[in-house]
Amino acid sequence: MNPQSTSGRFPAPLRRLKDKLTKENLWLYVLSILRERPAYPYEISDLIEERFGWRPARVTAYIVMRSLKSKGYVKMSRRKGKETGKMRDYYEITDSGRRLLDEGLKFIEGTLTSLKECPHEEGR
Repeated sequence: MNPQSTSGRFPAPLRRLKDKLTKENLWLYVLSILRERPAYPYEISDLIEERFGWRPARVTAYIVMRSLKSKGYVKMSRRKGKETGKMRDYYEITDSGRRLLDEGLKFIEGTLTSLKECPHEEGR
């Protein structure tokens, strides 16, 4: 069995881990971007790529933002875009969205700390 992914870049377990920590938890990245400033859905994919080095599908970003809005983690307002002057739907994080992001980050940090700790090696 070949441990490489079909692309040959990553072994299959690493590819799955990358997918789980990026695409499958896009809400973390969206909320992190919106914590910095309001943004409209079309630019979210670009901002995630600039900041985190991977690009979610635009339609997926729209779906995640609509879901976050329906649950009260982000709110939407209509305003003119700075570059074009066109009316756009801008999303911004709410207080409950900030709390959700903080809890998600704490969970990830705790998990990473636990994985790095190896109590069985202390006596060696």
